[in-house]
Amino acid sequence: MDTAAVSQPATSQAVAREPVAFDPAAGSTAVVRLFAGFAGFGAGSVNLAVSSSLFAGPDGSGDSAQVVFGVLAGLWGTALIGGTVLALSRGRIPAPGLSLVMLMVAAAVHAAATIWRGATGSSLSLSHLTALLLTLMMVGSLAWLRRRDRRLGRGKVNGVDDGGAPAAVRPGRLLLGAFAGAVLVAGIATPGLAASTAGQFAVPHGQHGQDSGPVSPFDHNQSGEHRH
Repeated sequence: MDTAAVSQPATSQAVAREPVAFDPAAGSTAVVRLFAGFAGFGAGSVNLAVSSSLFAGPDGSGDSAQVVFGVLAGLWGTALIGGTVLALSRGRIPAPGLSLVMLMVAAAVHAAATIWRGATGSSLSLSHLTALLLTLMMVGSLAWLRRRDRRLGRGKVNGVDDGGAPAAVRPGRLLLGAFAGAVLVAGIATPGLAASTAGQFAVPHGQHGQDSGPVSPFDHNQSGEHRH
């Protein structure tokens, strides 16, 4: 009998039965990365809502500065959503150093816009405040991930920052973190979306496809146009 042929399947079975080693530290990293992803989707959506408001809302005066701000907000919102999809699909944040700097600049812009819009009485001040909070959540998450990777000696592949490569994580912990992050981000993003032009013209829940009936004063926006 060939002893080598007998020992090889036995060795393969022994290796296959070894339990997967979960890294406790990787669980926190994965949850924070997922939390930053939800915040990225929320911030991107609010920026797109701000962009549409600058073009079509009551605040849209049609001047050149308004158009430029609308284009920049739309491009930034698209970049946030695209970067978030890329980060979640690859399990790592692309160019984390550059991303952190850009997010800090965006936070400063939203802070200034919140003060300016608040002074003029515009409803977009709430949208900018929401985008500011979501952006700060991303900044905090990204800074935490970079600091943790440096402390643990990770995050470098051939001298290049990999944004925190994924590791084995317990599914239950990841699911709980995903649920908490989704609820928190939705609670913050919803008021900002509602304050935009898209939110002001949205049909109330339960009235889609129904006859609107008599016109109510509450069915008009500030310009006196009926909501559809």
